[in-house]
Amino acid sequence: IVPTAEYNPFECVKTNINGAMNLIDACIDIGVTKVVSLSTDKASSPVNLYGATKLASDKLFISGNSYSGHDKTRFGIVRYGNVMGSRGSVIPFFYSIKETGILPITDKRMTRFMISLEQGVELVWHAFNDMSGGEIYVKKIPSMKITDIAKVIAPKAKQEIVGVRPGEKLHEQMIGIEDAPYTYEYSDHFKILPAINNWNSDPGRIQDGKPVKSDFIYSSDSNLDWMKERDLEEWIQENKEIIGKF
Repeated sequence: IVPTAEYNPFECVKTNINGAMNLIDACIDIGVTKVVSLSTDKASSPVNLYGATKLASDKLFISGNSYSGHDKTRFGIVRYGNVMGSRGSVIPFFYSIKETGILPITDKRMTRFMISLEQGVELVWHAFNDMSGGEIYVKKIPSMKITDIAKVIAPKAKQEIVGVRPGEKLHEQMIGIEDAPYTYEYSDHFKILPAINNWNSDPGRIQDGKPVKSDFIYSSDSNLDWMKERDLEEWIQENKEIIGKF
């Protein structure tokens, strides 16, 4: 979707920015109690149009809590990267072309976060039950090297370096250093509190969270949790049916 957005920016803006505004207005008008928006790693320190529109979308959903008034519609956000085995993700793509004997690799250094569908759903439900409004929830998930994914799926295939696509990052970032002053750590996730209206100092939003360091960055290349080749092999064996659908 990143290269597509670079070549079709108007449609991307209509969907991610105008669409977010329309949804926020509609939810406030009809009195929806809670709304959880799905964001992306690309909204953190964006370098492409898709990420920029998702960042704008995040900001709109955060501000929606001000527009809705006290104790009315609440808006929260969850942010995660690649859903393992989902449509358009790297694992089904590599499987679809493994018989050619060549797997395209954009850059050998490239890393990605990996989250299972179950983890993504759990994060949404946690946000739904925990949020006061305006928080961004980020799940603690493992990183993987793209070259390792290729080795597991097709060990004998040639890895052909094709270069980074327009707007593509070498490494994914969930939390940038600019968000560190507003970020709190919990057992299995992080929570970025909204900077507006002094909500970032609200004890009800912080709860038992631990503030991260001022230079904290949550990026796939500096992540402490890595999915090894054996872990990926086990996951693929357990989820062959899901992967096969895509």
